[in-house]
Amino acid sequence: QVQVVESGGGLVQPGGSLRLSCTASNSRFTIHTMGWYRQTPGKQRDRVAIIRRHDDYIDYAEAVKGRFTISRDNAGSTVYLQMDSLKPEDTATYYCHVDLKTPTGWSEAWGQGLEVNVSS
Repeated sequence: QVQVVESGGGLVQPGGSLRLSCTASNSRFTIHTMGWYRQTPGKQRDRVAIIRRHDDYIDYAEAVKGRFTISRDNAGSTVYLQMDSLKPEDTATYYCHVDLKTPTGWSEAWGQGLEVNVSS
């Protein structure tokens, strides 16, 4: 069973920065894509940014383009989300997501979620 462990998050003032980290371990399958999603109460979970392991393809939500940067380590099992110029509307629970390629198809795993609160 893959383990997804997140760190970072917290309280920051508008205009500030935070860095989230996520490590996937104990996976029997190949990591295909890792990324970050976010969710606020009563709303659906939305994709923030993803990075594909084999070619480093990256995609961002329009709301965070130019402010957030996703990156990974050389092993491809840890991803980072550098969040700059944070706005109150970035306040949410942020979840790390892992897409796994299995011999028979696909699987996925989620982290436990990190609180990000942008407030003065």
